[in-house]
Amino acid sequence: MDISSVFKIMKPGSILLRVFQSICMKSVKYFIDSKIRQHVTPVPGSVLYCDLWVAVEHSGIYVGDGKISNIVVDGIAESSVSYSSAADFTSKSILGRKIYVSCNKDGAVGNSKVAHGADNHIGERVLYGYFLKNCHQFSTKCINYTDQAPEQIGLTEKTFSFVPPLATWEPTLAALKNAARKKLGTTKWRLWDWDKSLQDNPAHEPDWQAQEQYFQYLPLNEKSIELIRSELNELQDYQSELEDENIPQHITKKLTSLNSTLTQISDKYEEVKEFLAKCPGADFSYTDIINSQDDFTALARLLHDNQRIKDLAHKMGRNYISEEKKKATKIPEASKNEVHGTHRSNDLMRMLPSELVNLEDETLEVLFYARLLEHNLLTYELQGVTYINGEEQQTSQKRTGPVVACLDTSGSMAGAPLLKAKASLLAIANILKQEQRSLHVLLFGSNGELKEFSMNEVNNSSGLLSFLQQSFGGGTDFETPLKRALEIIKNNEDFIKADILMISDGDCILSTEFIGSLDTEKNLLDCSIYSVLCDGKRVEDNFSDEIILL
Repeated sequence: MDISSVFKIMKPGSILLRVFQSICMKSVKYFIDSKIRQHVTPVPGSVLYCDLWVAVEHSGIYVGDGKISNIVVDGIAESSVSYSSAADFTSKSILGRKIYVSCNKDGAVGNSKVAHGADNHIGERVLYGYFLKNCHQFSTKCINYTDQAPEQIGLTEKTFSFVPPLATWEPTLAALKNAARKKLGTTKWRLWDWDKSLQDNPAHEPDWQAQEQYFQYLPLNEKSIELIRSELNELQDYQSELEDENIPQHITKKLTSLNSTLTQISDKYEEVKEFLAKCPGADFSYTDIINSQDDFTALARLLHDNQRIKDLAHKMGRNYISEEKKKATKIPEASKNEVHGTHRSNDLMRMLPSELVNLEDETLEVLFYARLLEHNLLTYELQGVTYINGEEQQTSQKRTGPVVACLDTSGSMAGAPLLKAKASLLAIANILKQEQRSLHVLLFGSNGELKEFSMNEVNNSSGLLSFLQQSFGGGTDFETPLKRALEIIKNNEDFIKADILMISDGDCILSTEFIGSLDTEKNLLDCSIYSVLCDGKRVEDNFSDEIILL
């Protein structure tokens, strides 16, 4: 599976999505830094860091003679400040044993006071916590032993040194890099080819197109846009590093293209964020938005006052209700305190001891927290029921049914009525999705004109938005969509007792003969027809059970 395929199965906002997204800039930087940029050798007082596990870095201070002063975890939540060789420093990395060095345009930078301070901490023992006392905070403390910034910094480097700290997934690393800028004049981070592996095995060029497409198809929401903007900040920071270096033109163009893509996504989000806020749980991407011809400002306004649509969505499908009643039973052999296996959850009280091993290792500790937040810890599975006064307590559950929606896209719906219709359907689709209810959409026009879309795990809200860009624009025929809706309810098990939603301007009359057969089918299938009128003109018809005016 390639990395673009991995991105598509990540849940929006998940820890794993954050983790895999961080590979994007890492893969770009590794390629350029190992194959194109000059490598360096650290000097005493240089800040070093290496990538351990995707979004996790380890840092320390180079003190000379091949020794690195750094925090080494040697017990549960305990660590000591020790010397490490480059090999030891990178021994836990699963991304390649690469070490970055604090630099300016002339090469590695450091400070003897920083090296001396790091030396003096050797042998100290500290409690270790990922967000409290960690390696980055130790390195930052050592940097602060020099209280003055370098006197001679070029104009470009002066400007660069006051750039705000990088927005990274791990904030203490950003603080470390910012301290290195202010106190050591660090304007660049270059690789140290300590084992000659870079010159022999340079990184492969990343799939630039796949990375841009990933961001373009990423569902837009507050969390994803935060990540996109973080990635953009890191990219712009990196481009600033490269300004005075001899980088091939085709590489700078690809960096510029990625910058442009991320900037466009960020700007587009600002344009449509009000609309997106009205569709919580939807998965509209940048590509979905730019491929749509709709006025999203108007859609957001229409979605704002949609209480009648919300009430309608909850009303439809009420004929399909399942209810479990309380019942008294004898206590069975399997009770709530019996273990029947293992499963994945975030239940710390029933977590397997093997999961605690990750907390002992600096590299794997973040993996533990990722699994916790993803409800993916290996835990004991308890079966049985809870008893109160010898009675089995079962919560009553109701499940509302599916909906078949018919959307009129005839010529009379053009303009404001069709926009109202789309806003209504998007709002209803979002409610049904959150309630895990099925929705089948029929676009119709004149006699025989019909297009279909069924929402499921593959065809989601973004697919619906794209589907709604189609229209027929001719005459109007209600019989074609109503016949098809009845067929779906009759022949599809997922739509048993579904209700029919007709969204139109009401500019159509059904024949008496068809009304008779329609009433018969409605009674047999136990379904109702709700009509939403988007121009507010016609109030009554001869087939709807209820009419809502917009």
